[in-house]
Amino acid sequence: MTQGRSIRLFLVDGTPNGLLTAEIMNWTGHVLTGPRSKLSELVQRPECGRTGIYFLVGPDPDNSLRPLVYIGESDDVGTRLKQHNRPEDKGGKDFWEKVCLVTSKDQNLTKAHVKYLESLLIQNAGQVGRCKLINGTAHEYINLPESDRADMAFFMEQIRTVLPVLGLDFLRESFGNKAKAEPSDDAGVDSPRLYMQITKQGIQASAQEYEGEFIVMQGSTTRVDWVAQPGGYGALFAQLCEEGVLSEPEGKVRRFTKDFAFSSPSAAGAIVAGYNVNGRTTWKVDGSGITYGEWQDRQVSAAAAAAAAPE
Repeated sequence: MTQGRSIRLFLVDGTPNGLLTAEIMNWTGHVLTGPRSKLSELVQRPECGRTGIYFLVGPDPDNSLRPLVYIGESDDVGTRLKQHNRPEDKGGKDFWEKVCLVTSKDQNLTKAHVKYLESLLIQNAGQVGRCKLINGTAHEYINLPESDRADMAFFMEQIRTVLPVLGLDFLRESFGNKAKAEPSDDAGVDSPRLYMQITKQGIQASAQEYEGEFIVMQGSTTRVDWVAQPGGYGALFAQLCEEGVLSEPEGKVRRFTKDFAFSSPSAAGAIVAGYNVNGRTTWKVDGSGITYGEWQDRQVSAAAAAAAAPE
C-alpha cells in the first residue's frame, strides 16, 4: 500500500477561489496558485520575486477534453507573469485563466535548476498527454551535476504530487504509462477487469477504474455512430471520433486507438453503446458476470463487516 502524505493548504484571502498556497512536509518547494483575476495581488507576494517554475492554464476552445498549458521558468516570476498578462499583440498570452508557480522556501533554486526543471516538466506533460502544450518542444539542459539532477528529479515528483490536489491534472500519470511501468497490469487499479458487450452490434469493451478515473482499454469497440437524441455524451462521442481516439468505422464498430480515461462508468458506457446508459449496471466483472455496482456493494459490505468484527 502506498504511504500516505500530508499537504498543507492555505487560503490566502479565506476564499476557495482566491489565492492558495500548498506545501508538502519535508519538501523545500512552495506552490502558489490563483485565477488570473487575482494576478495583481499574486505578483505582490514575495514568492513572485524568486527563481521558479510557473504554469499558465486555460481552456482550449477547440478541445473541451484537454486544457492549454504553458510551462515557463524565470529568476523573477512576477515580472514574467506581468509580461504574459499583456494583450497578445504586445507579446502577452490571452488563453490562460489560472496561474501556478513553484519556488523554493530555502531559495536554493538557481537559474540552471529551473531551466532543467522546465525541460523535464515539458517532456513529462507531453508524454502524459493530458493537455495541449503551448511551448512546443522541450530544450535539453544536461549541464547540471549528477547530484543536482537527482535533486531536481525529486523536486519534479513533488510537483506532480501536489498539482492534482489543486485541480491541475496535466502532469498526473496516465493509466497506460503507469501500467507499462508496473510489474502487473493490475497494479494500483481500483477495480477488477470489467467488460461491456452488445452482442447484436458486435461490441466488446474492457475497462478498469484507476485513481478515480474509468479507463476504457485500447482495442475496445464501440457503435459506429451516436444513435440517441443530440445532447448528453453525443458531443464527446463526436470529439473522440474527430481526434482519432475512436477509429474510422470498421464495419459495424469503431475501435479505441488507445487507453482513454473517462470521468465515470456511465460516461464510458455511453460512448461504447452510442446512447446514455447506467454504467454501474452495464459494466460487468470479468469472470463472474456480476455488475460493477454489485461488486462495489459487496466490497463495501465486506469492509463494514470487517470493521465491525471483534478484535
